[in-house]
Amino acid sequence: MAKSLEGKRVAVLVAHGFEKSELASPKQALEDAGAEVHIISPERGTVRSWYKGDWDEKWPVDVRVADANPGDYDALVLPGGVMNPDKLRQMPEAVEFVRVFFEADKPVAAICHGQVSLVEAGVASGRRMTSYKAIHTDLENAGAEWVDEEVVVDGKLVTSRHPGDLEAFNRELIKAVYNG
Repeated sequence: MAKSLEGKRVAVLVAHGFEKSELASPKQALEDAGAEVHIISPERGTVRSWYKGDWDEKWPVDVRVADANPGDYDALVLPGGVMNPDKLRQMPEAVEFVRVFFEADKPVAAICHGQVSLVEAGVASGRRMTSYKAIHTDLENAGAEWVDEEVVVDGKLVTSRHPGDLEAFNRELIKAVYNG
């Protein structure tokens, strides 16, 4: 693949309990396209993934969210997993980190339960989105138009339902970061 994202920097915001494939697959796709990807987390040192109903490997944290500057990044990725976004929504610095990407009109991509962070940041209203079906009511109550599709692009926002949609999610994520 051509290095179409050379010079682009992408933040992936996660807490303990993120769905492993929803970080690993987009991170690999972005890096293969030439982007520099940083794992941003409230945790110090490492953050642990969730895989097939149990704790999995630890991933190195590049920057703590309290020390991260959204201005240093061209785009944001929000993986799901049930625990991860529930933890992030309770952390004002993580919610603000998400909100700033929307205020700066930068690409944001969320998959599965990652959209919970968009609800908490107050940026879902008026958006056309998809997500894991269990949180569709949360999105609708936040003012989003929820649809059951593998990937939805609404301006610079890319959303998908679950790990089975990662191929489409990654494709649209790469386009969004490229078009900035």
